[in-house]
Amino acid sequence: MSVAVAVVGLGKIGLTLAAQYASRGLSVIGCDINAALVESVNGGHCPVDGEEELEERLANALRDERLTATVDTAAAVATSDVVVVIVPVGLTGEQTPDFTHLDAAIADIAGGLRPGTLVVVETTVPVGTTRNRVGEALMNEDQPPLLAASPERVSSGHIFRDLRSYPKVIGAIDEASWTKAEAFYSAALEAPSLLRVRDPETAEFSKLAEGIYRDVNIALADELARYADAAGIDVIEAIDAANSQPYSHLHQPGVGVGGHCLPVYPYFLPKDSGAKLPLAAREINDGMAAYGVSKLEQALGSLKGATVLVLGLAYRPNVKEASHSSALLITEALRARGATALIHDPLYSDAELAALGLKPVAGLPPEHTDAVIVQAWHDAYDDLDFATFSGCKVVLDGRNALDRARVEAAGMRYLGIGR
Repeated sequence: MSVAVAVVGLGKIGLTLAAQYASRGLSVIGCDINAALVESVNGGHCPVDGEEELEERLANALRDERLTATVDTAAAVATSDVVVVIVPVGLTGEQTPDFTHLDAAIADIAGGLRPGTLVVVETTVPVGTTRNRVGEALMNEDQPPLLAASPERVSSGHIFRDLRSYPKVIGAIDEASWTKAEAFYSAALEAPSLLRVRDPETAEFSKLAEGIYRDVNIALADELARYADAAGIDVIEAIDAANSQPYSHLHQPGVGVGGHCLPVYPYFLPKDSGAKLPLAAREINDGMAAYGVSKLEQALGSLKGATVLVLGLAYRPNVKEASHSSALLITEALRARGATALIHDPLYSDAELAALGLKPVAGLPPEHTDAVIVQAWHDAYDDLDFATFSGCKVVLDGRNALDRARVEAAGMRYLGIGR
C-alpha cells in the first residue's frame, strides 16, 4: 500500500509511531514545532533515550528515505493521505484539560488539509474532542473531514512491543473514515486485530476507562496496604494469595502514581459527570508520598534536621520521564517536616535535577544520609550496597522492590508499604 503519512508531534510516542510506519514501507513526514528536534532527527540522531528498537528503526527509516522531519506541518499535511495527531494534552494549573498544543497543531493541519485526507487523533483526550474540537476546526466550506479517534495504548520503553501486542481501537466518525482508517492501520501496524468501536467518543472513553481503572485499582491496593500496616499483615503476600483466584487482579501499593497518563485521565471526565471514585483514587494515590514519609518519620523519631536520600526521580524504573513523579511529592513532604531531601537518578544529570528545584547528590554512596527512600528502583541500582551508606538507619522501600534481608544485613531497618 503506497501511503504518505504525516505524524504531528515527534515526542517519545510520535517519533516511535513514525519509525513504525516507515518500517512497514509507508512514506512518513514527522512534524514538530521544535526545530532542534527536527534537525536532530534529520541528522540521524535519535533524540529519545531508552526506547527499545527505536534507534535502529529510525536509522533504517532515514537510510531508506522513508522518513523525514519538518517544522512546516501545513506543507507536510498537504502531501499526505493520512495525518496522525499525537501531541500532548495535559492539565492546567486548575486541573482542567490543557488543549494549547492540540489547538495549535490542528490549526496547522487545517492550513494544508485536502479533501479525502484522513485525520486520526491518537492523543488521549476528553470525550467529544475528536468530533467537536478537532472536527469543527478542520471543517472547510461545510465539507466534513475524514476523521477518527484511535488513542495510543503503549508504555514508554516498550512501544513497539505494545503496538504488536494490543488490538488497535478505532472509532471513526463515518463509514468513509472507517474504510480509510482500516486500510491505513492494516498497512501500518502488526497489531493482532483492529477493534472497531461505534464512534470517536467510544474510542476516547475506552482509553480513559482503561487508565482510570488502573489508577483506582492502585488506590485500592494503597488503602489495603495502610490497613495491613495497622494490622501487622504483609499486604504483598495477601495480594499474591488473593490474585491466585482468577477474578482478583489487585495491583501493587506504593508511594504514589506518576506519569503522563494515570494522574491526568480522571480530570478529563467532566466535573458534572457524577463520577466520584476516580477523583477519590487520585486523592489516595497522591497522599501515599506523605504516608510513606510519615512512616519514615515514625521510625526515626523525627525528621527535623535529618538528611534523606530519594532514589529515583523517574515515575517508574528505567524510563527517563518525570511527569507527575511521586519523587516531587516525597521531597515536598520531607522538606515540610524539616528534613534535607537529596535525590539521585542515573538517568538524569545534576543540572536536570536542579532545574526541578531538587538537590542532587553527586554520587553513591552520599557523604552522609540518615535514611533512604526508594522511589524508582532502576536496574542501575541492583548492585547498590547499602552497607556503604554512612549514617543510614532506615530504608523505606516505596515500591516494595527490595529484599528485606539485604537491607537488614546492612544493619538498617527495613520499611515497606503495607509490609
